Amino acid sequence: MSQSTDLINLDTLAQELATIQQTGSKKIALLGSRHVPITHQNLIEMMTYALVLSGNRIITSGATGTNSAAIKGATRADANLLTVILPQSLERQPLESRQQLEQVMHLVENPSNDNMSLAEASYLCNKEIVSRCQQLICFAFHDSRTLLQTCQDAEEQRKVVTLFYFD
Repeated sequence: MSQSTDLINLDTLAQELATIQQTGSKKIALLGSRHVPITHQNLIEMMTYALVLSGNRIITSGATGTNSAAIKGATRADANLLTVILPQSLERQPLESRQQLEQVMHLVENPSNDNMSLAEASYLCNKEIVSRCQQLICFAFHDSRTLLQTCQDAEEQRKVVTLFYFD
């Protein structure tokens, strides 16, 4: 291994250790698949609720499934510590999501992405979410290309990444 690679690994480890040991609040991005069983959604909601009660800020997107569960948990604990960033405008979101999103205090829309496919807009949205966080918690399937790419991007930015697989 080259010396520069050793330094990068040492820097990465030091940053991850500092983040893990941080006792104050963190900005935690929570992202995941739309296709999540209700039991998993309940666990994600409870975990998010506990993270917010501990003073952490949650950043997520507005999709059904994982993100919706995170929104429920964060809103129940302290709606002021939740930021939702949409890949497109609110009008482009499904009706079932829109009703929940209209209650979010800190909602960021991206209407400039309305002409993109949802996959392209979601990738850009996830990049923005990761740029705002210290840690990423992601729930995905092994074939969730956009989410796995987001995790890889976050690792390259030296964010602490926790990836849970549904399959």
